[in-house]
Amino acid sequence: MRRIAIAAALGSLSCGGAHAQDSRAVQEPKLPAACAVLFGEAANGGRDDAARIQAAIDQCAPGHAVVLSASNEKRSFVSGPLQLKSGVTLVVDGGATLYASQDPKLFDRGAGTCGTNDASGKGCRPLISAENTRGSGIMGRGTIDGQGGQKIAGKEESWWQIARRAQREKTRQNVPRLIQVDQSQDFTMYGILLKNSPNFHVTLNKVDGFTAWAVKIDTPHDARNTDGIDPISSRNVTIAHSWIRTGDDNVAIKAGNGGPTENVSILHNHFYSGHGISIGSETNGGVRKVLVDDLAMDGTTSGLRIKSNDTRGGTVSGILYHDVCMRGIKTPIDISTHYEDTGQPGKLLPSYSDIRMERVRSTGPGPARVRLQGYDDAHPLNLALSDVTVQDEPQVMMGHTRLSGTPINAPNMQAAANIECSEKFLPFPAEPARNARPQLSAEQARAYDYREVLKYVGPVGNERVEPWDPLADPLVTQARLSPDYVVDAGAPADGVTRFATVQAAVSRALLDTGRKKRIYIRLAPGTYDELVYVPAGGAPITLYGDGPDPCATRIRAGLDASTTGAAYRQRYAAQFAKAAPGVRALYDGLKDLAVLGTYGSSTVWVQADGFQARNLTIENVYNRDGGVKHNECTGDNCPDTTGGNRVHHQAVALRVDGADRAQFEGVALLGLQDTLFLSSKDYVNTTRSFFHKTWIEGDVDFIFGDTIAYFQDCDVHQIGGRPASYALAPDTSRRAKYGMVFNGCRFSGDTSAKAKDTAFYFARQWFHNQRCTPYGRVPVEGYTCSLGEVDVYKAPNGTIRKRTLEAVGKAVILRSRIGAHIVKDNPWSEWNRNGTLAHRPAQFSSDDWWNNLRQAGFDPVTKLGETVRPAAPDVYLGEYNNTNE
Repeated sequence: MRRIAIAAALGSLSCGGAHAQDSRAVQEPKLPAACAVLFGEAANGGRDDAARIQAAIDQCAPGHAVVLSASNEKRSFVSGPLQLKSGVTLVVDGGATLYASQDPKLFDRGAGTCGTNDASGKGCRPLISAENTRGSGIMGRGTIDGQGGQKIAGKEESWWQIARRAQREKTRQNVPRLIQVDQSQDFTMYGILLKNSPNFHVTLNKVDGFTAWAVKIDTPHDARNTDGIDPISSRNVTIAHSWIRTGDDNVAIKAGNGGPTENVSILHNHFYSGHGISIGSETNGGVRKVLVDDLAMDGTTSGLRIKSNDTRGGTVSGILYHDVCMRGIKTPIDISTHYEDTGQPGKLLPSYSDIRMERVRSTGPGPARVRLQGYDDAHPLNLALSDVTVQDEPQVMMGHTRLSGTPINAPNMQAAANIECSEKFLPFPAEPARNARPQLSAEQARAYDYREVLKYVGPVGNERVEPWDPLADPLVTQARLSPDYVVDAGAPADGVTRFATVQAAVSRALLDTGRKKRIYIRLAPGTYDELVYVPAGGAPITLYGDGPDPCATRIRAGLDASTTGAAYRQRYAAQFAKAAPGVRALYDGLKDLAVLGTYGSSTVWVQADGFQARNLTIENVYNRDGGVKHNECTGDNCPDTTGGNRVHHQAVALRVDGADRAQFEGVALLGLQDTLFLSSKDYVNTTRSFFHKTWIEGDVDFIFGDTIAYFQDCDVHQIGGRPASYALAPDTSRRAKYGMVFNGCRFSGDTSAKAKDTAFYFARQWFHNQRCTPYGRVPVEGYTCSLGEVDVYKAPNGTIRKRTLEAVGKAVILRSRIGAHIVKDNPWSEWNRNGTLAHRPAQFSSDDWWNNLRQAGFDPVTKLGETVRPAAPDVYLGEYNNTNE
């Protein structure tokens, strides 16, 4: 947390003056706890989200925040006027945008004039207002966009265009301001990006205590009357570490009939296009005790500006400009008492006294002029200068001015000024580039050749090289294989070489390991309704179908994760009664469980290294006919799995469990959720699988796990019917060299009527449900999520393991055809929505991992023991040379 040490800064100045400023001890703000998290929509449209946002604000307890959050492609909110209440903060989260509606009727004050020009110009309400509030604010890393350059609904002009027309016609535009705070206390703005306001961005009237910290304001230079921040008749104001470019005053400090503006600190800021840092033009209420320190202005039309006249003038005093750098400004110092003078004498005479400038530097390019204009001899400008330089011997226009201190452009100061200021002119911070489909370079893509990917095996992060070329295996190159055993449900079985079930043949192969290195088991065409378990040990086994295509030979069962151990025993005890000891051990590990869970729901379960399958179908038929109607549940709404009462969708067709060099050729894998489960050995030693010309079908997370898996020329088919479909759910460690790789594949989708309301995505990186999340904001009072030895959550506190944070999930798709069903703008999904315990944003690279954890307060160096952030970011998710259908 940073704190502005103003007193110390002033004490170091040459004059040592005691100019006052914001009397508060201002610190870098913190985001409040969330009371509600709302989600946007896919596009900025003609809707009005004000009612649901306002309802959340109204119901929010003081000290909390309503969070507007991005969720995958649903990132935008559109709203008419919103009213903040005391103690409530509106947070627009990173990636989310709150758009002001283009409908003038929503902003109209009742006279029907909003969106028109007239003599008054007061016909519109602001987008966000706070009146008589205390401790409210607007924060977040997101954006509030006033859409000033967009056409007003029902008209042919934009808000900015009618403002320009008003200028030509000598009328006033009725357009909304973006944010207006009236008669309030301790209002805070932090981190937010404001852009394209139809009129002023932030206006303060009679506010006591205002902080703008790390705020960005970005509006075109030709957008009329789009002031950045205007404190009016307000006190105790701090604008710090902010970046402002706009079409009018970057900051305008005013004091009208509502009283004085005083105790203002403008600290460590950067201004770009705009009219500079202004005091006035209304000063009749009095402006005093203002400090402008460490300000860089690059390309503003004016620099340090005080402006008023005798129709709205007053006392301006106690103003200190210190350590200011300006570049390319035509009028870097502009102090005028005859601003927009009407020629008609007034009675509110401007009086400027005790104005000081210290270490003020203006550099080129281009000539400059300086205006120093007091009102008359009785009301002169009193200005003290110390170390003030302006480029190219400026034209100085001076009248009724009393100068003291060193003159402008003391000898030999210009060159030093240029050097000292050069490092302060920084580019305006770019909006974070949202590349939802990161593309690999050709060089990166070369690292995903199947021989390169599949040569690594062993301890995660310390893999050894062990070359493997599955495309050179006889499984691929030899059309006819010579069987050691034959399975045919329609023929007599002898229990020696001929069997009626696949499991019986596998058990026999495990007992008959002395014959040769690999055992081939031919499956006659037909459907085998059974479970097949292939434990570790024994000779490697190849199962291959003898039909014309994979559909002719099927192994199928219908377990799901909520199946009880008792039901499992009832259905399969007889099958495993005479199985080989290794097979029986797998069965025994499941039979007494309360529920099988995902791990126990497999139709085919493989633990044996070198296992192969060709030309057959493995299917989990659970709910494939749609007969089971599921209730969706997420987060805290899901009952505990150990009680056996949670609705499960998980039903695995094939589980490759710690088996290395598992190979599948021309196979079909059918299921719904969790069709293909690829798990390593205790998460410590990764293993390899290869799928060639394989059809894999499911609806949610149906290719998931933490191993290296290469898919060459495969079909990945997504079934609709649920709100969202995710083909992949990788759980790879960030330390692993590779995860899932798809090369030359086709991602196809369900075209039936049931799929019309399904959003289809490539993947979501696995994150563990029913645990706490450090990502985003969970609207639970007192919520915490800290580093711990276990993943656990007991409201409101939880812990998360380092291992869980490191399981980032890696998947790359190359040279593949992407069906039209896939969400084009956001195919890589986050894991659940922000605001839920199971939320994690999509992480495309190690940069995302480091940045997300730091934002969450889990510094990888101090908390996780990391040493070096990869200079060239590691790829987690990516695409290369894919074709969209």
